[in-house]
This record gives sequence, C-alpha cells and structure tokens, in this order.
Amino acid sequence: MGEQNIATSDDDQLRNFMKKLLDDVVALERLLETDRFETGVRRVGAEQEMFLVDRSLRPASVVMEVLERAQDPRLTTELARFNLEANLSPQVFNASCLRRMEDELNEVVGVARDAARHCGADILLTGILPTLRKADLGLDNMTPKPRYLELNRTLRRLRGDDFHVLIRGIEELETTHDNVMLESCNTSFQVHFQVSPSEFAKFYNLAQAVTGPILAAAVNSPVLLKHRLWHETRIALFERSVDTRSQVRVDRAARPRVHFGDGWIQQGVLEIFREDIARFRILIANAIDEDPMQVIDRGGIPQFGALRLHNGTVYRWNRACYGLSGDKAHLRIENRVLPSGPTVLDEVANAAFFFGLMAALAEDERPVFKDMSFEDAKANFFNAARDGLKAQQTWKGKTMSAQDLILGELLQTARWGLQHVKVDGSDIDRYLGTIEERVRKGTTGAQWMLNSLHAMGEQGTSDVRYRTLSAAMLANQKSGAPVHTWETARLEGEPKTWRDSYQTAGQFMSTDIFTVQGSDIIDLAANIMDWKKIRHILVEDEEGRLVGLLSHRALIRMVARGSRVAQDNATVAQLMVKNPLTIGPEMPTLEVMKLMRERGISCLPVVEGDKLVGVITERDLIDVSGKLLESYLRDAQQ
Repeated sequence: MGEQNIATSDDDQLRNFMKKLLDDVVALERLLETDRFETGVRRVGAEQEMFLVDRSLRPASVVMEVLERAQDPRLTTELARFNLEANLSPQVFNASCLRRMEDELNEVVGVARDAARHCGADILLTGILPTLRKADLGLDNMTPKPRYLELNRTLRRLRGDDFHVLIRGIEELETTHDNVMLESCNTSFQVHFQVSPSEFAKFYNLAQAVTGPILAAAVNSPVLLKHRLWHETRIALFERSVDTRSQVRVDRAARPRVHFGDGWIQQGVLEIFREDIARFRILIANAIDEDPMQVIDRGGIPQFGALRLHNGTVYRWNRACYGLSGDKAHLRIENRVLPSGPTVLDEVANAAFFFGLMAALAEDERPVFKDMSFEDAKANFFNAARDGLKAQQTWKGKTMSAQDLILGELLQTARWGLQHVKVDGSDIDRYLGTIEERVRKGTTGAQWMLNSLHAMGEQGTSDVRYRTLSAAMLANQKSGAPVHTWETARLEGEPKTWRDSYQTAGQFMSTDIFTVQGSDIIDLAANIMDWKKIRHILVEDEEGRLVGLLSHRALIRMVARGSRVAQDNATVAQLMVKNPLTIGPEMPTLEVMKLMRERGISCLPVVEGDKLVGVITERDLIDVSGKLLESYLRDAQQ
C-alpha cells in the first residue's frame, strides 16, 4: 500500500469510502472509453522486498533507523520492522532494460546494505528467512505506522478468530497466530508489465498461464519456522496469513483475499476491479477529496485513491494496477509470485523469463490460454509452489515435469520474445542462460537449501543448522554468483559467532520429545524411557498442554518400595509430578543453568503460552557447555 494516512475506519467513514470507490469505477470506465491511457509503449519494473538481519542472521528490527540513514526515496517500509522494500524505476521494454534493472537493483540493495551496516545489520534476499521464530512475529515488531495497526485490527475483526496455518510438505506445520504478522515472513520480487487497455485481458490471461512454470524455476522459500514445507512456502503461507473468512464463509467456499482466480477474464481491467469490490469488504479507508469526474472534465487524470487503496488489500497473485505516467494513465500487470533472492542476477533472470514469455505468446494468432483450461493453469501454479522443478505441468494438452517443459519449449519461446522486442542479445544470453543452467542442474534456491539441510543432517542444534544455512546464503549472495553455482552449505565445526547459537533455551532445547498422557499406563511410559534411553518423560493433555513429568528415578522408587501403583492398571497420573517447573524459550541460557543448579533438577520443560514446545535436560547442558568450552579454547589458541 502507498504512504497514506489511515484513520480508524468507523461505519460512516467506510460508507463514504465505498461511495468514493464506486465513483472511481464509474470514472475509470469513462477514462477507458475516451482513450486517455498511454498506449504504444510497454514498460517493465519491479519491487524488491528484503530482510534485515543481525550478526546472528536473526531478524533485525531496525527498518526505521535504516531508512533514516539511507535517505533514499526508493526505499520504504513493509509490515515488519525487519522488512524493507525498494521500488525500481520503470524501464521501456527493449534494448538494455534488463541490464539497467540489474544495475539499479545492485545499487539500491547496496545503499540499503550500507545503511544497515551502520545499524549493526545486513540485507538478506530470501523468500522466507530460515532463522525466523514465532516469537519474532509479535506486534512489537510491526512497523509503527497507523495503516499497519489498522490493517491488523480489521483483519482480526473480520476473521473473528486467530489465524490458523496448516501446511503439509516434507514436514508438517500447524500453528495459530493472533495477529497479521505471519505475512511478514514473506518477501518477494514483484515484477510489473505495462500494457494497453485494449490488450489487457489477453496479457492478463497470459500472465496467469505462464505463472506456474515460471514459479517452478524460481522457488526459493522451502522452510518456515524451521520446518521444511513447500518449495515455495510463501504461496501457502500468504493465503492463510491474511485470510479474513469466518468459518461460515469458509464452509460456503467464499474466495480468500489471496487467490489465483477462478477463470480467464473476458472483458478487461474493469472486470477485475468490479469483481474484487463485489467480493471483498473494505479493510481500511481514508478521506478522499478527489472528484474523479470533475478531474476528467477538466482534462486531467484522476488519482483514483479509493480504488488503488482497496486494490492494495486484495492480493491476487497476478494483480491489475492503475498508475500515472506524467499526464497519461497506464495499466500494469503485477506478478507477485516470485520470491526474493537467491541473488540479484537470479531475480532479473526470473523477470526476463516472465517478460520474454509474455512478449512471445502475445504474438500467437491463437493465444495459449485458448487451448488451456483455467483449472490446468491454476493446478500448474500450486503444483509448482509445492514441488518446484519436479512439479507436473499441463501445457497445450500435454503433461510433463516443469523441468522438461522449460527446457523443451519455454526457454526457446522466451528467447524469441526478448529478441522480438529487441532486448540486447548479450543480456538475453546472460539471463536466460542463468535460467537454463539452473533448470538443467535442478538447483533452484529452494533445492539448494533442502540439499544443504540434508547434508548437515543432525549435526549441531537446529538453531545452528539454520543459522549456518542463512550465513552461507548471505555469503554466496554477496559474491553475485547465481544459485546453480553454489556449493552446498555444510556445518564444519561451530560458526564463528558460536556464542549466538546458545544464547537462549529455545536455541538448544530438544523439540523431538516423547510424551504420554495422564491416563496412559505406567508400563507404556517405562518402556518408552527404556527404548529411547531417556530419563524423563513429559505428560501432556490432548490439547498439548503440559500437565506433569514422570522421571526414571520415580519409577525406580516405586519398584523399590513395592508400591501398589505398579499394578497393571496403574496410570501415569498416579505417579507423575504435577505442574512441574517450566521456562519459556526466550530464557537466557545462563539463567537456565542457574535455575537447574539451584533447584537441583535435571529436566526442565519449555512452554510457549500454555503449550509444550521442548525440553532441556542435564545432557543438553553438558553438550552445550562442552561446545562452548571447546570453542573458547580454540579461540584462545588463535
């Protein structure tokens, strides 16, 4: 959304805003009828979203300080204090436009990186930051601007409940969250393609048709909250993180605000705007003074502030955009599916692939979507998000892997499209060559991350592995080499900033925990402890709330005393310690050590809210202490 002052939206203000919104649609129709739009030229552009990270590769909530330091009008805020956005200059779609896009991207990321460095931070381009934790997603990390707070308030009110996320991929993640900050996990590289009103419907449908295979080649977001999920997890997460539908609306299959669409458009851009106004309630509103019809009557071009604001709260994966270029209006298609990273070169290569396909397929006498069901285009999109280059894609009646489709047909088509608009040949080779090598090797950003995590196995803690992954990503990114040339990230000893991996309980606690319920028989608990060589077992209820702890020592005492509890029908609840001492994942490690020493306890459950999330035992502390001592002695010898 643009920089606008958003007030709390009461009923009167919402009604007034709706009137302005409808006025904008009527005026837009007139503007289209009188041919007041820029035609005969195509432009391309992009928006770059990025993460701010600290020296531990964790989110750095310093966006306001970075913006103050940078003083660059291209840089602006996003939802979270650890997100940053850059808006690039539009380029006429020909000659050296792609190279100019890459040069400006490198420049603006460099400006942001230099400003971040003075704030103790750095810039990382990735679809989802691997080191993110749920604790980072509180309202304290929301960018302090009224429009974000109002957006959160309205989304919560419309939904009437917490946001629920369930994503099944390589692993499964199910969580709930009480605010909209889940959206801030996602950063993208959004590309814009300007078209004339008369050809909008054709180009919009083409964008929908090619989105699946393009995404398959560009996936770069395989992990969320330390779970390996879809190759482009952003797609699943974004759809759920701003889902305003109540259960009643879900039950009747109402469309979510983030969506791909339900069919090819037939008429033009008004069809999309009208559909979105009819389906989606106003989220935020502000006072609009403009009378668009009066502006048109005076020979001017309206801003359409109400229409643009509402359009910014409906998140189509290919979004219709209205804008102004001097004294001319223009229409753009904003493709929102591409993730940030892995490098600037990779991003511009993804954009070149999209632009080239759009240019080429528009020249076909019979556009591809005429012989393609919309259901296939939609399936291609979600298949690509889940499986990357291995995804099944249906194209012109044939089904094959995205890898085969891209190498066998689409790269050649995109090359012809870029040649047709006279993009420099060396640039075509540079960018489409990058796509070709990435696809041929099967090494997308997502696959590189998954390969790296597999190579690390169970070495170190989960925190160390994901920090190592992020550190390798940042180092490779700064080299500028495209992702298909990167060596797999490996965990060789402790990272240089080893202390940062063991600062809090959540960084080294065990999350692969075995639990029983109070109604289970003691024999089950005893056998689990024997099989898994553990000395404590945690007791939880059906909702995942910790209710007790059963120790190996308690079992030994029971047997030694010949207690009647040893009968076959005895339950865990009869022997467990009820309501044991617990800590939160943010407790500093030194305090954990002190607490366990002073209380004489060898097992400390970790809870978040009222839910069990991990456990720390004496064995964990011995491992941590050993690693820290080894690293300290190694540093002392250097």
